[in-house]
Amino acid sequence: MSPARVSRGHNPLRQAADRRLPRIAGPCSMVMFGVTGDLARKKLLPAIYDLFNRGLLPPGFSLVGFARRDWADQDFGRIVYDAAKEGARTPFDEDVWASLAEGLRFVPGAFDDDAAFDELADVVRTLDQERGTGGNHAFYLSIPPGSFQTVLQQLERSGLSQPRPGTWRRVVIEKPFGHDLKSARELNSIVESVFPPDAVFRIDHYLGKETVQNLLALRFANQMFEPIWNANYVDHVQITMAEDIGISGRAGYYDGIGAARDVIQNHLLQLLALTAMEQPNSFEASALRTEKEKILAAVRLPHDLGKSTARGQYAAGWQGSEKVRGYLQEDGVSSSSTTETYAALKLEVATRRWAGVPFYLRTGKRLGKRVTEIAVVFKRAPHLPFGDTAARQLGQNAVVIRVQPDEGVTMRFGSKVPGSAPLTVRDVTMDFGYGNAFTEASPEAYERLILDVLLGDPPLFPRHEEVELSWQILDPIERYWASHGRPSPYEAGTWGPSTADAMMRRDGREWRMP
Repeated sequence: MSPARVSRGHNPLRQAADRRLPRIAGPCSMVMFGVTGDLARKKLLPAIYDLFNRGLLPPGFSLVGFARRDWADQDFGRIVYDAAKEGARTPFDEDVWASLAEGLRFVPGAFDDDAAFDELADVVRTLDQERGTGGNHAFYLSIPPGSFQTVLQQLERSGLSQPRPGTWRRVVIEKPFGHDLKSARELNSIVESVFPPDAVFRIDHYLGKETVQNLLALRFANQMFEPIWNANYVDHVQITMAEDIGISGRAGYYDGIGAARDVIQNHLLQLLALTAMEQPNSFEASALRTEKEKILAAVRLPHDLGKSTARGQYAAGWQGSEKVRGYLQEDGVSSSSTTETYAALKLEVATRRWAGVPFYLRTGKRLGKRVTEIAVVFKRAPHLPFGDTAARQLGQNAVVIRVQPDEGVTMRFGSKVPGSAPLTVRDVTMDFGYGNAFTEASPEAYERLILDVLLGDPPLFPRHEEVELSWQILDPIERYWASHGRPSPYEAGTWGPSTADAMMRRDGREWRMP
């Protein structure tokens, strides 16, 4: 049974211009480094199965795993089978699986093993002949950044990075893109010495989320929002990514990196750029990137980083009904670690549209709930004819874009309380949820991003200029924090350290409670 049998009438990955036409990748394969990791098992392998099941990958699509394991092709097949069955979002179908499994291959070896990469090159050539992959191959580096250079050099040495005329080779790189500006530039230099810039796809999975992209539709497809999306009407913007989990056994990665490098440098600054950017001339990749880069280049740090930033580290506490330990008690974390698990900062965007409007960014682990949102908070009405008593319960209007979970948009505005005498006005909300408004399920972020890689469609992928501009924003803050003691403790299950609340109070504002 062909994977294309899946109903295309409910396919969320269609061309916006013509929903009758599916975005189907042409002949190709993907070589995945890091297939034994959590990301591959939980996200990448299920996404590939779902794409195949939706009929969006070609019948001859092939997946090659590379790892330091003594596996045969069938052993790798079992790993992919288990991951797909556990994590797939589409119904698991044994016939579809059998078709996908025909294209699975595995090459054992270490990253510095010349013979293993020579064997990989032979496997890729064989796939072209036997599976019709057409010389088109993507290399997914789901590996630690320290291994990037070795793998890239091996791809170049073995000839795997060089396409024949009329074919393509692409490389996919997971964050982090360096740990500061200097390392990011070094990494970009290494990557682009092997692959041309238009063949490099830097994955930020947040940009694959449906709601993030709908932010552009909200702004630019609706006349009611764009005229007030500026400093004349907006008081401030809050961008939040809160997690209710700890480091989940990832001390080896997280300790020494911290919340700001892990989340603010990439996810939250990208959300800031999309929120603040001017309307692009088109939604082509170059036009979108140009407008985002203008905003990142216009970001300004406050003069007093001590008063306009905050960092914290979670201590023991209660997460719901569960007693959880503090960061310093987590396995693999040094008792003297100064890594922050919470970061908040105030930024300004020096453009005519946003002059004087502060953007507050915050992220943290072991917070009150899991939520990612962009809140555009508007100025108060210049005059209220109701009197102070009538409007005592009235706050500020806001448009809140919920990125996850429960993707949607909420608008907060003032309304008369029914039957109130004398007249009383208080806040009410109007809520739009994507799950309620559309019968089609939103595609998982990695489904969209992997398909875009195979299609060679780059709008959702930041190029190296964006990465470097983001590090230019964050590096001075990291240097300041490194010379100013330890992060402030906060109890697990709360909304962060008191220093973050104090930062807002100095401006006469407060954090939203999502």
